[in-house]
Amino acid sequence: MADSSTGIAQPTIGILALQGAFDAHARMLQSLGATTVLVRKPEQLATIDGLIIPGGESTTFLKHLERAGFFDVLAEFTRTKPTFGTCAGVILMAKTVLSPTQKSLGVLDIAIERNAYGRQNDSRILEAETSLPGGPIEMVYIRAPRITEMGPGVEVLAEREGSPTLVRQGHLLAATFHPELSTDPRVHQLFLDLVKSGRN
Repeated sequence: MADSSTGIAQPTIGILALQGAFDAHARMLQSLGATTVLVRKPEQLATIDGLIIPGGESTTFLKHLERAGFFDVLAEFTRTKPTFGTCAGVILMAKTVLSPTQKSLGVLDIAIERNAYGRQNDSRILEAETSLPGGPIEMVYIRAPRITEMGPGVEVLAEREGSPTLVRQGHLLAATFHPELSTDPRVHQLFLDLVKSGRN
């Protein structure tokens, strides 16, 4: 699909659709004019400009990825292509996973603690300041992880109680909350802009 104002083709964004709220991500992206693809096979990664790894359960993600045979293909994609992880997606992207330790793609220079804010019944919706234009951002937390350490190349865009909740490292974006469950499109727009800048 092309942007009617510029005539430039909109990016095609893949959403890893093995589990989690991938449909909500697709709806948000489509509302912003992006073309979306639900990614269930490794060969689909070659057809997209950027990828979202949604929330869900990170150990279940790993089982699906290893059974489907595309963990290594996904790792290679995330090393060079724009990738946005939310909640469990951040755990998969992190270099170090704690509580307990587990395998990950190891591309985002952070350490992350799983289920750091409690169980499902501790889930909540908060507002916090962000460096994104437009004022405070709504953050939906569901069994959220917490970023406990960051490398020097990681930029903090929003925080919760002093811990980073939205970060960027080059072509990588990560949110420990669920922006797809909010009506605020700014985080997804940020990712689209990141993907577009990588195509120029």
